[in-house]
Amino acid sequence: MTQPQIHKVTVNIGTGEGGDRLEKAEKVLEKLTGQTPMRTFGKVNNRDLGVRPGMPIGCKVTLRGEGAESFIRRALYTRLNKIYNWSFDNQGNLQFGVTDHTTFEGERYDPDIGVFGMDVCITLEKPGHRIKRRSLLARKVPHAHRVSREEAMAFLTQKFDMEVI
Repeated sequence: MTQPQIHKVTVNIGTGEGGDRLEKAEKVLEKLTGQTPMRTFGKVNNRDLGVRPGMPIGCKVTLRGEGAESFIRRALYTRLNKIYNWSFDNQGNLQFGVTDHTTFEGERYDPDIGVFGMDVCITLEKPGHRIKRRSLLARKVPHAHRVSREEAMAFLTQKFDMEVI
């Protein structure tokens, strides 16, 4: 019950606009993950960026289980299995970016699609974390049972043979 485990992996591509570019980003995510992405929408009005509430601005996919682990291995390969220590937050989660989707193994540049970068967020939890989300008698997770930054670094280093810089 004290070993961390991968709860989910969220892969996000933000295009900042809808239309053809967003459809191409959805194709890239579907090709890389094997799942249909869902669109993300703007929540606030930002004149400088041209974003309005309800406007589609990106897409994301949530991976769990074996698909999540295989995607993490592929994503870490693009980073040469090196992650900076400031990529970990205090809750033990890891966030990093991939600047070019063509750096994934087996991917080639397609001039019709172009180049897309993406954000990868890995959420870690310990077994028993469900008490936070259950509908009856929901409780806070005790501090002793939360994943710390050091535990997350040790777990991911051991599981995926990555190096924390």
